[in-house]
Amino acid sequence: MTGRTAVVTGGGSGIGEAISRRLAADGALVAILDLDGSAAEAVASSIEEAGGKAVGLAADVADRAAVNAAVDEARVRLGRPTILVNNAGMTRPSPFLEITDAMWEKSLAVNLNGTFYCCQAILPDMLAEGWGRIVNISSSSVHSGTPRLGSYVTAKSGILGLTKVLALEFGPRGITVNTIPPGFIDTPMLRAQERGGLMNVEQQTARTPVGRIGRAEDVAAACAFLVSDEAGYITGQVFGVNGGRNT
Repeated sequence: MTGRTAVVTGGGSGIGEAISRRLAADGALVAILDLDGSAAEAVASSIEEAGGKAVGLAADVADRAAVNAAVDEARVRLGRPTILVNNAGMTRPSPFLEITDAMWEKSLAVNLNGTFYCCQAILPDMLAEGWGRIVNISSSSVHSGTPRLGSYVTAKSGILGLTKVLALEFGPRGITVNTIPPGFIDTPMLRAQERGGLMNVEQQTARTPVGRIGRAEDVAAACAFLVSDEAGYITGQVFGVNGGRNT
């Protein structure tokens, strides 16, 4: 990945932070986009202190204009992006009959529309280079469903369909598109769900065949492979990282 520019959304914490650090360690120039611009800048500074190259940029992926502006800045500061990891996401647990229009629309705007906006912003760069890698971070909840996460599971399910369409359309142009639905991963979002009574970490760990909770670095390792040259014959795939919970 040496010299390639990568854009990672939601890179200020959790899985996105781990992916940003891994891609930078592998030689990519990383633009870290996050709603929390200070968190994105902190991760970027840490990467640069370790000898990598990164910039942190504030951006709300639900806002197309903000996405375009952030990608423009990344292009100027790091070069034409040819790697995109759509990781930004949010949950707001609610019983289905209590989901308001605003809650539904916000979930789709962040979790699904944001992926759409970022792909449209960066695919022209990939086409110009004749090479590109897109990894969309979805969710293992699309396999089994999760009570009280109706809008989130719906949006993440849409990412699976979008991934397959993009893989077919852009495969002939040297661009691969895959999705990783992380399973039981120890992230700030998961811990928030635990505090909200949505899950019990000890019980869920006991149900995981490999016998442990996943780490953000587990997802980052899979992502690093999918954006590499070695993965050039893999596209349109659902690449589970879940400790055997979904097979």
